[in-house]
Amino acid sequence: MKIFVLIILGLFSTTTIKNTNSTPSIDVYNLEGVWNLKHQLLYDQNQVSDTIFNTNGYRQVKVYSKGKVMWTRFDPADSNEWFGYGSYVIKGNILEERLEYASGPMMKIIDTIQVFKFELVMDKNSYQQITVDENGQYYQSENYIRIE
Repeated sequence: MKIFVLIILGLFSTTTIKNTNSTPSIDVYNLEGVWNLKHQLLYDQNQVSDTIFNTNGYRQVKVYSKGKVMWTRFDPADSNEWFGYGSYVIKGNILEERLEYASGPMMKIIDTIQVFKFELVMDKNSYQQITVDENGQYYQSENYIRIE
């Protein structure tokens, strides 16, 4: 009987160790899903200075699933293709995205920026990814709503 209990405890501890090394938790709300860009905010001294609404068919969608991120943007006024794919992780309230491949214009940006970091503010059906400048000031944010 003692051997049986030790085996069960051993299996339980192995399972527990494996689970602690899985994809990091996403605090209270889950980022996994499909998100549509609602609008963008511009900041001046950490205060919202302007709101940029999606107009004339502009659309941006992001998909988060099992540590992977994919996004695409359509702007009828821009003949460039915009999309990207990679991995993401959340550390506290910081969202980090590492793109593995992307459209041509985005690949030029990836060559200079390896990791995209954003302050993350979210609730159940919306989230905000805020770009913070080198002085710790809010610069711009993208504000998404959950569509799936």
